[in-house]
Amino acid sequence: MSTPVVVLAGFLGAGKTTVLNHLLRSAADVRLGVVVNDFGAVGVDALLVSGQADSTVSLENGCLCCSTEDGSVDELLARLTARRGPDALDAVVVEASGVAEPAAMVRQVLTSTVPGVRYGGLVVVVDGVEFETVRARHPQLDDHVAMADVVILSKTDLLTETALARVTALCRELNTWAPVVPAAHGSLDPRLLFEARPPRTRQLSLGEVVPAPAEHLHSYYDAVEFRSPEPLDPRRFVEFLDARPSGVFRVKGPVRFAGTDERFLLQTVGAAVRFTRGPWPRGDARETALVLIGAGLDAPALLADLAACVHRGEGPVDEWAFMGVLRSTEGA
Repeated sequence: MSTPVVVLAGFLGAGKTTVLNHLLRSAADVRLGVVVNDFGAVGVDALLVSGQADSTVSLENGCLCCSTEDGSVDELLARLTARRGPDALDAVVVEASGVAEPAAMVRQVLTSTVPGVRYGGLVVVVDGVEFETVRARHPQLDDHVAMADVVILSKTDLLTETALARVTALCRELNTWAPVVPAAHGSLDPRLLFEARPPRTRQLSLGEVVPAPAEHLHSYYDAVEFRSPEPLDPRRFVEFLDARPSGVFRVKGPVRFAGTDERFLLQTVGAAVRFTRGPWPRGDARETALVLIGAGLDAPALLADLAACVHRGEGPVDEWAFMGVLRSTEGA
C-alpha cells in the first residue's frame, strides 16, 4: 500500500497551522505524519511540539511531527513512511511555509524517490477575511488557488453571508475545478482528504479526548456512492473522468470494465487519475463500487453520468477503447 502525501499551503496568516492542528485532533482513525517546511513550532491544543530542524517528535495520538529548515522533504518522507505494521502511517501532510511556492512543494512530492509514496493532492488555505486585499499586493496568490485540488476558506466565522458568498465566488472563478470548503475556526472534516482506518483497539487518541466542535463538519463535504454489477465501457468512463464536474476531489474504488476479467482499482486526487491493475481478490464481488468525495456535488447528475458509462452489450470492446485507461495504469 502506498502512502498519500498531501501538501498544505497558504499565504502567511491564512490559517494553515490552525487547519493542521484540527486535522491532528479530529482524524481519530487516521495516523498522520507531518512535515513542517519551516523552522518553528506546531501547537496542538495544550501540546507544544518544539520543531528543531530535522527533528521528529511523537504526538500523543500516534502521529509524528518533524520539521525541515532547508525545504527538502525526501529524507523526512523516508523516515515517516518506514514504519510498518500497526504503527504505519496512513498519510503524510507537508505544511509549506507561508512564503513557499506550492508548485515547488508539489514537484518535490511528485519526483520523490521514496518507495511507496504517492501524491495526495494540494490543499490551499485562503484567508476568507484578507484574501481580496492580500491578492492585490501578491497577485501570485491567484496562481496558488488556481492549482489547488482543494481550497479551504478559513476564518469564515468572521464573515457575513454576503462576504462569504463573494470570496467563495472569487475562488471558484480562479479555480473552476476544486471544491471550495469553508472552515470556521480551521474545522475541516478529515474524511475529505484521508482514508479512515477500520476501528482498532488502542488508547484514546487526542482527537477523541478533545471535545468535537458543535458544528457538523460533514455538512461541508459530500460522498456519493455508485455500484454496478454490469461492466463499464472504458472509453465512456475515461470521458466521464476527464469531464467530471467541479467539486469532485476524489474518486476511489474497484472498476469492472467490459472486455477484461481484471480489476482496475481507481484512485483520483484532483485532476490526477491512477488505476492499479490486477486480479479480483477471491470472494470479492466482481462489480464497480465507487465513492466520489467532494463539496457541493450534484448526486443525481453524477449517478446519471456514471450509469451512462455502463456497457449494455453494444458489441465487443476493442483494445483502442482501453487506451485512455492504460495511460493512467501503473505498470501498463
